[in-house]
Amino acid sequence: MWRSAFRCLGTNCVAGLRSMSQSSLSGKVAIVTGSTDGIGLAAAESLGKRGAHVVVSSRRQANVDRAVERLQSQNIQVTGTTCNVDKREDRENLVKLTVEKCGGVDILVSNAAVNPFFGNIMDSTEEIWDKVLSVNVKVFFLMTKLVMPHMQKRGGGNVVFVSSVAGYQPIRIIGPYSVSKTALLGLTRALAPELAQSNIRVNCVAPGLIKTNFSSALWQSEDFLDEFTKQLSIKRVGEPKEISEVIAFLCSDEASYITGETITVSGGMGCRL
Repeated sequence: MWRSAFRCLGTNCVAGLRSMSQSSLSGKVAIVTGSTDGIGLAAAESLGKRGAHVVVSSRRQANVDRAVERLQSQNIQVTGTTCNVDKREDRENLVKLTVEKCGGVDILVSNAAVNPFFGNIMDSTEEIWDKVLSVNVKVFFLMTKLVMPHMQKRGGGNVVFVSSVAGYQPIRIIGPYSVSKTALLGLTRALAPELAQSNIRVNCVAPGLIKTNFSSALWQSEDFLDEFTKQLSIKRVGEPKEISEVIAFLCSDEASYITGETITVSGGMGCRL
């Protein structure tokens, strides 16, 4: 009898935890940049499945429409719009639209990034550095600054930056990109104590090699992939959902005592102590 009772209790507890997980972000509004493909789209799915209203965006309307349709097919509350994050007017319109349509902002996932250069870092130009640092670093700060007052009005919020293991261990053929991702580790630490005063947590995720269109030049190269996986404990490329679930965790109450941290999701790559 007792064994049966404990089995039922265990089943109910697991079901309860699963239910809590699926609704843990109910009533929250999440902006995810660069969110019509790859890690960004997966993040929108993970947040939306937990009850958040997600606002997705990218530069092309066709991509936005496709992402919105996919999310709606999963019964996720979603609003979509075009946005080039490197343009001030577009950033401001993204936040304005979110507030007008959804009532505020609780979560910002800064994911949009560029990598216009492959090769020896000494062959990179000033124009390449300006573009990479603008989109991959400066915009992350400026988006945070834009949403902060709206999070304050709602009693707090969560900011998650998507960096990369290249921020810890630069990849030679994408040097400028690697440096920009290192900068995000510092930006996370710099912002966390400032925004904690407003009950806003700031964290970062550093993915390893993930199977996305953005990183296809790397994982589709057999020579690079063979050499790269030698550094991994789990000998495979990661999937976007394996990053997005960590992002969703960081935005939940389960992570309420975590701020200023970078979580590495890399298959056991030895890129840090």
